Amino acid sequence: MKPKQSIPKHLRFTIQDFNNQFPNDDACLDWLKDSKFPAGLIPCAKCGKDRKHHRVTGRPAYACDYCGSMVSPMAGTIFEKSSTSLRIWFYAMYLMSATRCGISAKQLQRETGVTYKTAWRMFKQIRTLMSEDVSLEGEAVEMDETYVGGKRRNGSRGRATNGNKTCVVGVVERTGKGRVIAMPVTDASKKTLHGIAKEYILPESTVFTDDWSGYHGLEQVNGYQHRRINHSAGVYVMGDVHTNTIEGFWSLVKRGIGGVYHSVGKEYLPSYLNEYTWRYNRRNEQVPMFTLLLNEVSGRPE
Repeated sequence: MKPKQSIPKHLRFTIQDFNNQFPNDDACLDWLKDSKFPAGLIPCAKCGKDRKHHRVTGRPAYACDYCGSMVSPMAGTIFEKSSTSLRIWFYAMYLMSATRCGISAKQLQRETGVTYKTAWRMFKQIRTLMSEDVSLEGEAVEMDETYVGGKRRNGSRGRATNGNKTCVVGVVERTGKGRVIAMPVTDASKKTLHGIAKEYILPESTVFTDDWSGYHGLEQVNGYQHRRINHSAGVYVMGDVHTNTIEGFWSLVKRGIGGVYHSVGKEYLPSYLNEYTWRYNRRNEQVPMFTLLLNEVSGRPE
């Protein structure tokens, strides 16, 4: 019996699909031009009007049919002034969108033949497309903190800040679109956690947390209903009281960072968290993830 395909057809975008749609740099440049100027007319700075343009042979540019003034679709994008093949850029974006846990710059270097420095710079630039301002709208959210980084000194565990781990706080919607936000913080103190709650969680929402002392008094903030699960007593679910949703997201982040990237410096951690939250927040979209990422280049609505 032929195995059943678990991914709906409209969400599939295989490597064969990629090769068919983007066989070379010209195809990538044409897509970029059509995406930025869907009406087929490009604003000409010299003419002061929208004009038809034709492709300039040997250059990643298009020339005005009327005055010959040239414009590049790469201007104002992450590809601007890059000497790397545009198709390699697209392929890197495809790889980053095709996996839940990410792909390393070292792996891109192996697959494309670019230098590690180039691969790392590309991934850094692509992650800027995944930075977004999310306004949580769910009436019920889960809030939790975790620690990301190297091992703690002396094998200590818990929320102590010794060692070189970085504290990360996350909030996820249980209702609505099920979106998540995650950010590194200096500590998991009451002041820090309450400040994040006030900034990102709507007033009068129901907030589910564990029993960490930093969440004490949250029910006195913005009219929140605060419901807690007592992890210290070994209790993880009691009816609808749990933090399993946000902990599932932490599992995804830690498997990716530990298994793919191995370690992430504190200064770069926000961009890596953006990558994971961006994919997570689009897991239910009805178009391929690669298409969503391409649309970020030109600013098209998703």
